[in-house]
Amino acid sequence: MLSGLAAGREVLFVGGKGGVGKTAVASALGLSLARAGRRVLLVSTDPAHNLGHLWDQRVGDEITELAPLLRGLEIDPARTTAQHLAAVRSTMERLMPDHLQGGVRRHLELARDAPGTHEAAVLERIAEVVEQRHPDELVVFDTAPSGHTARLVALPELMQAWTGGLMRRQERSARFGAALRGLQGQGRRDADAGDRAAADIVGSSRPVDQRGRRDAEIRQILDRRQARFTGLRSLLQDDARSSFVIVLAAERLPVLESVELHEQLTRAGMGVGALVVNKRSPADAGELLADRRAVEQRYVAQLGAALPDLPLHEVPLLPGDLVGEDALLRLASFL
Repeated sequence: MLSGLAAGREVLFVGGKGGVGKTAVASALGLSLARAGRRVLLVSTDPAHNLGHLWDQRVGDEITELAPLLRGLEIDPARTTAQHLAAVRSTMERLMPDHLQGGVRRHLELARDAPGTHEAAVLERIAEVVEQRHPDELVVFDTAPSGHTARLVALPELMQAWTGGLMRRQERSARFGAALRGLQGQGRRDADAGDRAAADIVGSSRPVDQRGRRDAEIRQILDRRQARFTGLRSLLQDDARSSFVIVLAAERLPVLESVELHEQLTRAGMGVGALVVNKRSPADAGELLADRRAVEQRYVAQLGAALPDLPLHEVPLLPGDLVGEDALLRLASFL
């Protein structure tokens, strides 16, 4: 049962090819765990959100109660990116000299639609959600289709390395600035001696070094960012704290894409805990569906041969619309 995969863990990711039922599986798992007494936060990172439709209620970018012990959240990439850039702009405008403000604003406007900006902003939000969860709460992420998810999972390592590079450059810049100020101070030492003595007599002090204070604050910001990405990377690469569930249909392309996703996740250091083959055709509902199931069975066998060490759960094609708690609990009975 997938509920066993959640035991002791802080985070579960549910992902796979688009249209295979990731949101349904994530929701059913979350509801089942909540009914068993586990506190769960269900988070959609897919820009094409289906969480609200599945639960037949509004779910947005603010946490919403879905059921007892179960909360839901749909991360809005556009809003998250706008908030992220606004925070960066506020910080940069506070730290940068006036003559550089125009360049900062132009750079951030160009960055709004630059490749990777949305992913970086969503990654920050994911880290924030994990950090701010209840101590005993399991976060279940309903992710975007496979390619996007693989990039997102690999991003903490890239962002950690990128931030580390910024920190090294900022440190070199700070050392250079300090050395330059020391050279400038040496030339002024004799001329300033009388002024300093007079200042000491009246109890005043020299103005705080603005450049040094700015360098220190930049360093603090980079330290916090580095710690956030380091923590998220450690979480994703710790099998005892997190795991990934791949959802797929018993068809050629979803099987091939799932095997590729497994390889990408493994390269990123993240463990895959289970496979869920969703919407399996019944064998006893007429010749057409029986033939369809026989075709599916070949692909299930292909999946088992490619990933023999992973638990494989099969969910039948269920009747009716998959909307609301009753339908989700019916689905959960197969997980």
